Amino acid sequence: MADTTPPIHVQATRLVLDIANGRHALSKAIPPLLLALDAVLCGLIMWKVPYTEIDWVAYMEQVAQFVSGERDYTKIKGGTGPLVYPAAHVYTYTGLYYLTDEGKDIFLAQQLFAILYLATLAVVMACYWKAKVPPYIFPLLILSKRLHSVFVLRCFNDCFATLFLWLAIYFFQKRLWTPGAILYSWGLGIKMSLLLVLPAVGVILFLGRGFGGSLRAAWIMAQLQIVIAVPFVADNAKGYLGRAFELSRQFFFKWTVNWRFVGEEKPFSIALLGLHVAGLVVFITTRWLNPAQRPLSSLVAPMLQGKSPFAGLEERQVASRVTPRYVLTTILSANVLGLLFARSLHYQFYAYLAWSTPYLLWRSGLPVVLVSLSAVTAVAAGCAAAGEGKPEEKVEEKEQ
Repeated sequence: MADTTPPIHVQATRLVLDIANGRHALSKAIPPLLLALDAVLCGLIMWKVPYTEIDWVAYMEQVAQFVSGERDYTKIKGGTGPLVYPAAHVYTYTGLYYLTDEGKDIFLAQQLFAILYLATLAVVMACYWKAKVPPYIFPLLILSKRLHSVFVLRCFNDCFATLFLWLAIYFFQKRLWTPGAILYSWGLGIKMSLLLVLPAVGVILFLGRGFGGSLRAAWIMAQLQIVIAVPFVADNAKGYLGRAFELSRQFFFKWTVNWRFVGEEKPFSIALLGLHVAGLVVFITTRWLNPAQRPLSSLVAPMLQGKSPFAGLEERQVASRVTPRYVLTTILSANVLGLLFARSLHYQFYAYLAWSTPYLLWRSGLPVVLVSLSAVTAVAAGCAAAGEGKPEEKVEEKEQ
């Protein structure tokens, strides 16, 4: 009888494809192996690439004033300008202030940010895994030169905001709505960039937790912002709100990596804002509300009356459709939509984009080769755009 066993090269190819597509037990080894590889890479970066001072010293100067007892936000300043981040930023960097000998031990700070990077990457991979993303996409998560730079060489507060964004996504995927809302609110308290995904977070909580539950989650998020602001609000409420939540703040156009070729014309900025709002409406009505299986018009009227638009059984059915993949797609699409229509972005905002790109490209349904090429091209383009200015010149950059 003829031997029907496939040739060894065919068996090997099938094994590789099964592992790459998550159909083999060894597929689970890919994320930890990539994490270990990236840990080595982070060590090599710290060893070989010089640290670049941009905002770390200013952060430490501002924290030193807080530690000394200053609570008036309008009086807290650093070398690059006034303190313009919410209270969670101050508390986070106060911890780093003490851990790094008042900010003097920069190499230790880099090590801490390398740990932060790896922890965030681990959470990102966990979110991808829960969304059933095939393992062949995972190597794209460690290819970004600029992302390593933002974390390990620059120590920006965007790194902490990114961690809490992804933690919130993971908890939402696990249907732990209240912890997820708290984590998101803390990240927002570090940097207001997370406002870009607030519409998506609101929709997810509404569909997954129900009308009443989403209102309670929103109140918890608001309470957290109030509690962490108390020391500053008690001293100068107007000053805190004006500095920490200055929605009209504009970034330095000189260092933008978004729409730079257009110029600084205000009409274009207004047009982008209008397009952002229009984009949100389109995504909400055609994508994000799909689990409700009802048009937006049928949901608004009951909510305006303070009532849930869903009956008890229907609410549970809708919640069951809020899957891990839906959560990840909704939040990342809101994030990219906000970044796309932002008038100007500094290169550290790449922290919010880099880990979103591979997933959204995969969800687009493009062939594997095109997804890989597009992701790598996006990484390279981001690095090139971000590297246009000399790092040492960015000391004057205050965003932020």
